[in-house]
Amino acid sequence: MNILTKGKAVHFDDRYLHVELEDGRVILTPMSWYKELQTATFKRLTNYQFICQGTGIEWTELDYHLSIDSMLLSQSKQQAA
Repeated sequence: MNILTKGKAVHFDDRYLHVELEDGRVILTPMSWYKELQTATFKRLTNYQFICQGTGIEWTELDYHLSIDSMLLSQSKQQAA
């Protein structure tokens, strides 16, 4: 059985991108990993939508996409380092 990691909400602060998942987990990754998001206005950052059955995030105005699974993998690699 393949269980999809689906997003529920996206939040930002000065340092981190927070992605709340439907299963209750929260992914925090540094905004510095995402140059396009780091330089965007707050209004543009909050204009996102979930895509691919909730497994990705798209910022149409910024022409930027993130895969939630890739965020989880990147976070795991950083913690292992």
